[in-house]
Amino acid sequence: MPTSPASRKPTRWVGLTPDDRRAERRTLLLDAAFELLGTEGWGGTTVRGVCQQARLNPRYFYESFDDLDALLLALYDRLVAELGEEVLRAVAEAGDHPRAQMRAAIGSILAFVDDDPRRGRVLYVEALGNEALNRRRIETGHALVAMVEQAGVERHGRPRKGEQIGRVTAAIIVGGLAELVAAWLDGRIDGPRDRIVEDAADLMLALGDTAATIAVGRAKRR
Repeated sequence: MPTSPASRKPTRWVGLTPDDRRAERRTLLLDAAFELLGTEGWGGTTVRGVCQQARLNPRYFYESFDDLDALLLALYDRLVAELGEEVLRAVAEAGDHPRAQMRAAIGSILAFVDDDPRRGRVLYVEALGNEALNRRRIETGHALVAMVEQAGVERHGRPRKGEQIGRVTAAIIVGGLAELVAAWLDGRIDGPRDRIVEDAADLMLALGDTAATIAVGRAKRR
């Protein structure tokens, strides 16, 4: 027996414009990929699995993404953007002292991945297992190195032409911090979060100060 219009339940997309519906479906797909990649890893992260998790027909997947890699890149970018906002907010609230800013930056990173383990798994574990994601991870790392190098210039002054120690230091800091987070997440480095933050902040500031001292000494010898 057919139901009357009044007794029918509203559909999932009632009240949304076509653009809003597409945006909502895209968000659902991203959320589904986050859940699967962040818990089951690559084994459970397929187009079919994502669509089932999102409760969407597969045709809606290709409405927003060309393939699985495109979806996962968008997920990675979303997490990086969210993390960047957390770091910038923490640093802004820390005041002007370099040590306080460094502690705030590292603390916000560890809090971001600790508060939701799925974030850490996607950013620091699963991103290594996919060619497209790994390329994006490397590109993101290069951008972070440039930012850290610029922060060093703002603190210590611009080095002489041809001096590369600032960039070398920035690369060590970015790469070392990524390894620290990964090691802490999987238990290879144990200890309370506050202690890890304090140790890392002190070491990274010391590295930056030492690099600046080396650069000044080289300039004097030339």
